[in-house]
Amino acid sequence: MNSSLPKKIAILLASLFVVIQFIQPKRNLGESLGENDIAHTVVVPADVQEILSNSCFDCHSNATKYPWYASIQPFGFWLKDHVDEGKKELNFSEFKLYTEKRKAKKFKEIVEELEEDEMPLPSYTWVHKDAILTPVQKAALLAWAKKNYE
Repeated sequence: MNSSLPKKIAILLASLFVVIQFIQPKRNLGESLGENDIAHTVVVPADVQEILSNSCFDCHSNATKYPWYASIQPFGFWLKDHVDEGKKELNFSEFKLYTEKRKAKKFKEIVEELEEDEMPLPSYTWVHKDAILTPVQKAALLAWAKKNYE
């Protein structure tokens, strides 16, 4: 085996890593609390609004607060995909535009996700410790979501 082959591969990979740093995905930097947000559809108590802002909005609204590593590729691409998928599932910034049937379904899904400890995602709370829900916060979200679909 050619002893310079591993060196060439390492140089190629390092070069590709540098090049992809110049490719930055579009960021989710809109308004989380615009004219179509959930607060214009249902009553959102202040404590629930704070929980949603801290634990949900980065992936489920039109405004993401990006961590420092979002500018490093491939992390930026992974975050973009994650946020796009989250907004596709539920976007609190566009909630007013949902049909009544879809709103009810989303509230039911919020309850299911919380009861099964599926949200917020462990990959998110690993870095965002303040997004971890306390039992009191979880109970407040559950009560609010159940009130809006039952």
